[in-house]
This record gives sequence, structure tokens and C-alpha cells, in this order.
Amino acid sequence: MACNTDFSIFRISKTEHVATSARKYRTLRLDALAASPASFASTQEIESAFTNEEWIRSITSPERETFICAATSLPGPMNMSWVGQVTLLGPLSQEPLPENHTGTSESVVSGHGDGDGDERWQMLSLFTFPEYRGQGLGVKLCQEVIQFVKGYRSRPETAQLDLIVKAKNTPAIRLYERLGFRHVRRCTLVEALVANGDGHLLPPDRSAPKYTELTGLVMRMVISRQ
Repeated sequence: MACNTDFSIFRISKTEHVATSARKYRTLRLDALAASPASFASTQEIESAFTNEEWIRSITSPERETFICAATSLPGPMNMSWVGQVTLLGPLSQEPLPENHTGTSESVVSGHGDGDGDERWQMLSLFTFPEYRGQGLGVKLCQEVIQFVKGYRSRPETAQLDLIVKAKNTPAIRLYERLGFRHVRRCTLVEALVANGDGHLLPPDRSAPKYTELTGLVMRMVISRQ
């Protein structure tokens, strides 16, 4: 990595240069899945089979926002490489899943409901390539998400931002704590997949310990819009 690399954080547009963004996002995801397979519930084998239309849907869905960290070593957009990402789901219209939830992906519903009730969001898939770590890029990606939620609308006056992290991933937990997230409770892999919109990856038989053990940690931030 060049020492004079500049970094920028941006949200992928859902209307401009969509095909190009989808191709770059596909490359980022597949490379990330290959570099750090333990960081994701999905796999490179699964996502390498996605069609172009599926990649486009993944960055243009109304309930999903994708934020990118790009590295630029030379002036000009052609020299920009995507080196990190984080995804935001929401606003979500249902309450968080109960601790013993074992249902399917339909148990969490996305929506843009109005009114002054609780507003919930889910942050997931925070990742930067190993060679770019240690420069605060993960924090900057999260801060971009927090500012987006804060400015999404003026009411309700608070919004709840949740995430699920592996309970043994101490560096990530410390990062989220520094940002202001607090520990809520432990959760299963089933709940984590459903909350992150990946319930379709679950097998019919979820009795194995990997699905029932409380290996995840739910963390939460309440964002004030006042």
C-alpha cells in the first residue's frame, strides 16, 4: 500500500452508474469473502453464483444502503480502489427478534413507516482489507452510517441502530464500544442471519450447536436527532 494513499467514504448511488457500481461491489465482496471468510455468514461460493441482476438489486434495494471506503493513490476516478464497506438495513418495522428466535427471514420486515414510534436500523458487513487496517477506516465507515441515520428524517427524535458481532471478536467489540454502542445480550447464529437479512442461508435443520449456541453479541446505539 502506498504511503500517500488518500481515502474517501461514500454511499453507493442507486440511480447513477449502477452497472459499474455493481461490478465493483461484486469484486469487493468476492475478494473480501476470499480474504476473510470467517468474517461473513455468506461464502464466496454462494455469492460468485449471483447474477448481474442480483448484484444490482443488492445495491439498489430501497431498504438497504451500502457505504464504501475507496483508496486513491493517484488523482482520477480510474485509480480508485474499493477497500472496505459496511451495509445498513432499515428502517425496520418490527421489534427485535426474541432471544430464543429460530424462525425464518420473514420474521424481520423492512419498511419506511411514518409516525413517531421506535425507528430501528441494522448495521452489518463491516469490512476493510487487512492491508488497510489500523488507519481508522472501520470507524469512519461506521460514523458515516451513524450520520446517515441521524439525518434520515427529523422524527422520531431517536433511532435505534443495532449490530451483531461474534462474541469472541474482541477488536471489533472494542471498536463499537468506542463509537458508543453498548452490549444488549447474546444471540444465536440463527438470529444473527435473520437480523442481517441472510435468513435464506439457513438450512431446514438448525439443531446443530453452531445454530443454537449463543455465539453472537447484540450491540446497540440510540441516536439522537435533536
